Amino acid sequence: MSQTVVLTGISGFIAKHIALKLLASGHSVLGSLRDLSRAGEVRAALTPHLGETALTRLSFVQLDLTSDDNWAAAMTGATALIHSASPFPIANPQDENDLIRPAVEGTQRAIAAAAAAGIRRVILTSSVAAIIDTYKRGMQDETDWCNLGDPDTTAYAKSKTMAERAAWAAAVPHGMALTTINPGLVIGPPLDGNYGSSISIVARLLRARDPMLPMISFTCVDVRDVAEAHLRALERPETAGRRIPCTAGIMSMPDMARVLKAAYPARRITSRVAPKFVLRLLAMFDPDIRAILPSLGQAHHVSNARARKDLDMRFISPEGALRASAEWLVENGRV
Repeated sequence: MSQTVVLTGISGFIAKHIALKLLASGHSVLGSLRDLSRAGEVRAALTPHLGETALTRLSFVQLDLTSDDNWAAAMTGATALIHSASPFPIANPQDENDLIRPAVEGTQRAIAAAAAAGIRRVILTSSVAAIIDTYKRGMQDETDWCNLGDPDTTAYAKSKTMAERAAWAAAVPHGMALTTINPGLVIGPPLDGNYGSSISIVARLLRARDPMLPMISFTCVDVRDVAEAHLRALERPETAGRRIPCTAGIMSMPDMARVLKAAYPARRITSRVAPKFVLRLLAMFDPDIRAILPSLGQAHHVSNARARKDLDMRFISPEGALRASAEWLVENGRV
């Protein structure tokens, strides 16, 4: 049965793919933007992949995570909310609350508006950052939570953890059917040139900007699988009340570089591992490097068993997602 879905942050890398899946499956989408001038950008990204009929089911509304304006009107007549809007920086902000506050308050604002409008189905785009407990070793899953007491926990991990906890706290008392999708590092082909921080990592490797690479690992997933997981969760009410990690496997940056070097041998891509003392020195001048120092040498594995069982997901491999990202960047002249 088709639904009318409010999709927050529709201009985001992941959200555009979610919108594509929803529209292709017959649903109607009201996408939120902080600036309505970006509506043309979103429509242009989706147009090559959809027919004209599907695009008639796409509309836009101006919403801001930090303002109450328009939220009540946006939810009127909708049957579901997919709350995807949340910033994802690589480097830690100077004030972590610049990231945490809009993530938490925006989630609370979205769910409160949905509840007031009688919407009972909510899908939240969370993250494995809200799952990974840095003090725990071995496989982790949906029963785990990020340890906010760890002094090395990043502002991003705090924002996603606190926002997800706020979602559960707000949804349950209103009897809302909430499902969270917790993806790892989301790579894969963008729909346009506005792709954010995760694809920037791939671009940095392709540009061979760094003579050596940190031994840092990511749980990876293809953006197309993340979008599909949102669609399947929406259409499967039995997933309500569950957290669903979406990961395809783990890759280190040197591993990524080796895959890219094999695909693009003419590029001067290095897979040499940087000694820790070198990184500590570089971190004094590069905030991106400074942000990843606490994660050096760590590899946190997160199970995708629930996604495979509850959503029948069969994930694109991390290598396949990485190559798809690189292919898009190269073909579109971004590197």
